[in-house]
Amino acid sequence: MNLADSLNLGCACRTLDARKLRAELETTPALAGLVERLALSHPHLFASTVVFLDPQTREEIRQAVGTLDRVCALPAWQDQALEHADPQTRHDHGPQGVFMGYDFHVSTEGPRLIEINTNAGGAFLNAALARAHRACCTSMPALMDPAGELDRTEAMMMDMFRSEWQAQRGGRPWRNVLIVDDEPQAQYLAPEFALARTLFAAQGLLAVVADPRELQWRDGALWHPALPADQPVDLVYNRLTDFALAQPGHAALRSAWAAGAVVLTPHPRAYTLAADKRRLIDLSDPARLEALGVAPADRTRLERVVPATVAVTAANAEALWARRRGLFFKPATGYGARAAYRGDKLTQRVWRDIVAGNYVAQTLVPPSERLVSVNGQAQRLKLDLRAYAYCGQVQLLAARTWSGQTTNFRTEGGGFSPVVVLPEHLQPDWPNVSNSPAFA
Repeated sequence: MNLADSLNLGCACRTLDARKLRAELETTPALAGLVERLALSHPHLFASTVVFLDPQTREEIRQAVGTLDRVCALPAWQDQALEHADPQTRHDHGPQGVFMGYDFHVSTEGPRLIEINTNAGGAFLNAALARAHRACCTSMPALMDPAGELDRTEAMMMDMFRSEWQAQRGGRPWRNVLIVDDEPQAQYLAPEFALARTLFAAQGLLAVVADPRELQWRDGALWHPALPADQPVDLVYNRLTDFALAQPGHAALRSAWAAGAVVLTPHPRAYTLAADKRRLIDLSDPARLEALGVAPADRTRLERVVPATVAVTAANAEALWARRRGLFFKPATGYGARAAYRGDKLTQRVWRDIVAGNYVAQTLVPPSERLVSVNGQAQRLKLDLRAYAYCGQVQLLAARTWSGQTTNFRTEGGGFSPVVVLPEHLQPDWPNVSNSPAFA
């Protein structure tokens, strides 16, 4: 094991203080009381522990994200991805899509890509959480965010949204932004909608959290009643999980996006190019990648990082069932571990649904683990890593810890955790790190 593995499995350190979390989350009067409300409604959202990461693993993730972005930008890749997709996705209005999320499990051979998400949630919450953990460890500045990157996170996020606006609208004034999701106040991550609104408002934008059913498409523009009567919607930060905008309640937003009348980010085109899980089939097929013109170095990296993935069909169902214990099954267009199954947990009834239900089968990569203390008892939880990225550049790393078959926020002691990348020079002295008072 490397140092990060040793600490993850041997140090049940707790570095989160509710007072420091409050200072990071409740930055304006409008956010007052947020931490107390989260403690009641989301008791397992935040873990009290950090997750340690080897610097080589961080670098491999960084390179993998850059490679994936380059591949998805290739004209041949886009042509084959869009060939059977909704014709509207062929329109490229300029925006690339904010908050791409690349989820990894860390195996003994290095990080392995589990899936790609377009509207990856949690970035605002994780940035504040990481700063709160850092505030508990001021005696160890060389360990917790030594370059001060966390202090620049919100500015980087704002620059990302500004880039999306400029990609479609150039130098035109940007006046407002809608944060859109179905029944937004009922969403599990609704608290970060308030954080996003605060960030936008601090930049002088009129920011509104909205349900898409409140939108109106008329006179070639998108309108919302909370905006001035003469001011159409400029930009939509899209948190919907109807990735194609196919549901009737999303028709106004879809029409405005198709016409280029609103800056929508992320959007159906970004999902089709990267996050539809059928893309994992091509990403894990070296021959297919070569035929699409992927550079040899990028093919080599993807072969190392992307587990083999195939479509589940009636023709291969018997063979996949026979080796199901080494596979993980997920719906091609699903999200958030919904209706996803480890092969060794399958029943015949569920298997019939999978064969009929447009699934992919991915080589199983067991998650690594993190030791936590729950009511004074040491427990091991599973963990995965999420790289939030924009245009192939990793902006923030975060982890989720849980127990059970798939990721969840129902595990005592689990939840979002900050990622601490260990400096190279600490490697020989790692026992001193784990015994430090800051990690009591």
